[in-house]
Amino acid sequence: MDYKEYFKEIVKQIIHREGIGQLIERLEKSDFFTAPASTSHHEAYEGGLVEHSIKVWRKLCEIVPAGKFDPETLTIVGLFHDVCKVGFYTTEMRNKKVDGKWVQVPFYTVDDKFPYGHGEKSVYLLNQVIKLTEEEAVAIRFHMGAYEGQNIWNTLGNAYKKYPLAFYLHMADMKATYEIE
Repeated sequence: MDYKEYFKEIVKQIIHREGIGQLIERLEKSDFFTAPASTSHHEAYEGGLVEHSIKVWRKLCEIVPAGKFDPETLTIVGLFHDVCKVGFYTTEMRNKKVDGKWVQVPFYTVDDKFPYGHGEKSVYLLNQVIKLTEEEAVAIRFHMGAYEGQNIWNTLGNAYKKYPLAFYLHMADMKATYEIE
């Protein structure tokens, strides 16, 4: 499957928000469509980020009760929750033993040029181009759930109570990562 073209088709069909064309142009000029989703956990390969984003969107659409949120909102938070990973990874070489011989193999490492957090960085980058609703911003900000660390647990609980989309997005991200991948 050509995930890049599929991603762009989903956006074209569902998202009509002002600035969406500019956002897609920015993503096409970046490594969004070729970057991995992680260094070693899930979709740690070329194109993994766009593939993961589509899987999260699909899971989100599956688990959210019909009619609870606008399809445009579900698509925005599902597809763009990890834009913070644009320009985030680099490739280095390391030694690995293959068939009894040491060979150089590529591997991904993090090169965070804009250390602004994870979800909050995605919100910041998206809000430069499209206007997120309050609930979309909170959902993207807290999509990592308790993986962000104990210091946010009280805030996280309050966010999930006030903005159920945040909880749904976190669950979709976890399901896409652990059920599918």
